[in-house]
Amino acid sequence: MAVDYAVIVLYLAGMLAMGWWGMRRATSKSDFLVAGRRLGPAMYSGTMAAIVLGGASTIGGVGLGYRYGLSGAWMVFTIGLGLLALSVFFSARIARLKVYTVSEMLDLRYGGSAGLISGVVMWAYTLMLAVTSTLAYATIFDVLFGLDRALAIILGGAIVVAYSTLGGMWSITLTDMVQFVVKTIGVLLLLLPIAVIKAGGFAEMKAQLPDDYFAPLGIGGQTVFTYVLIYSFGMLIGQDIWQRVFTARGDRVARLGGTAAGTYCLVYALAGAVIGTAAKVLYPHLGSPDDAFATIVKDALPVGVRGLVLAAALSAVMSTSSGALIACATVANNDIWARIRGLVRRQSPATDAPHGPDAGHGGAGEPRDEVRGNRVFILLMGLAVIVIALALNNVVEALTVAYNLLVGGLLVPILGGLLWKRGTGAGALASVAVGGLTVVGLMLSLGVLANEPIYYGLLASLVAYVAVSLATRPTDAAVLDAWRARLAGRPDAAGAEPSVASGPSATTSPAGR
Repeated sequence: MAVDYAVIVLYLAGMLAMGWWGMRRATSKSDFLVAGRRLGPAMYSGTMAAIVLGGASTIGGVGLGYRYGLSGAWMVFTIGLGLLALSVFFSARIARLKVYTVSEMLDLRYGGSAGLISGVVMWAYTLMLAVTSTLAYATIFDVLFGLDRALAIILGGAIVVAYSTLGGMWSITLTDMVQFVVKTIGVLLLLLPIAVIKAGGFAEMKAQLPDDYFAPLGIGGQTVFTYVLIYSFGMLIGQDIWQRVFTARGDRVARLGGTAAGTYCLVYALAGAVIGTAAKVLYPHLGSPDDAFATIVKDALPVGVRGLVLAAALSAVMSTSSGALIACATVANNDIWARIRGLVRRQSPATDAPHGPDAGHGGAGEPRDEVRGNRVFILLMGLAVIVIALALNNVVEALTVAYNLLVGGLLVPILGGLLWKRGTGAGALASVAVGGLTVVGLMLSLGVLANEPIYYGLLASLVAYVAVSLATRPTDAAVLDAWRARLAGRPDAAGAEPSVASGPSATTSPAGR
């Protein structure tokens, strides 16, 4: 294993080096949080694919293939479908908003009345998403080095927190590109064909396994429907995904690059299911389906290649973990802490003057502590994620809680704001509160993994949004005009980008004030 260990150690050292290099490029808030909004199609599509394809998509996707056969691809497949829908229908408009968070978008659309509560829901989602990714380090480092669970979580989490804190989105973008290449080579080009060959080819796999393993809906139609609700819709509204859309240098990059990334996800989904199916032929009596990935890598691959494929699994976990971490920190700083400070500490009119979210791009017109403040929040959220991960055991339940809260609480007001001009701030608040509470209540009564919480949570959220919006006064015409101007990529009447929010709930970072 010495060669494999060397590959892994070199990979981890490279991630830290990328973080250090990214620190030199992150000189403004825009650079630190959204990579200066200047990623081209290659980097954009690679990093977008890296963040959505995490440990659950790699290790979990192979595990689903081991348990259900080719239909085990559906979980990752619905992630790809959601990313395709986001890229084709919404990404250009989202990129033109020039904001940093989903809650800032809601403030723009509804006049500053829905940001705080949506920020809390989005923060809870991104926090739990980061926790689930961090938990996966225990599995990978146990296979690699036989490390204790707690030490594995601390080691993996510390590396991600280090490079994310150093360079923000620039560091994460650079590391994600490396991780994308490693995943492509390790999983698609090496593990997939070797696994199929070791299993005797598709003809032998079909002869050895039940017909259900090759049925399109062998996993169950209701399960596929639930995956669509949770993962496809989750891709449309997650802060971690939107923050990557904000990095695109233009509409065309966001649309075409995202479409390429979504297509890559569909291929990755099928590859994971095929690898899992091959593992079922080779190792029919594993204790847990999630052991299939590590087992086939350890037993079926030659020295050196094994290290690269395990690095690919580590890449998958790190890319999602770092993306969720910076999203969590951005929401905590810009949507929660800034609003609380604005409520507690009344600011003078001079400091309330509107500034575009990209003011000072390049670092010239923006205080240096804009970067420092966001860096501190990444460090704090990273430490919190590691502590929570040490206290939890069940990855699937934590991920389900995260997506149920996100989709049940925020899908309707976000898509409603983009598609229905009659939606109001009161309707958005009611939708978030009713949907979120319904989801939480049903998870407590029926169980976290039940399908009903997301079904009824979405329905309750939709009913509350429509009913309250129709029962309240329409959104102010000036707010809607500013919203349409931003969606179209036009400056406001003053010749500058409109501020994200007004009054004490302004979402611009308080650092330096």
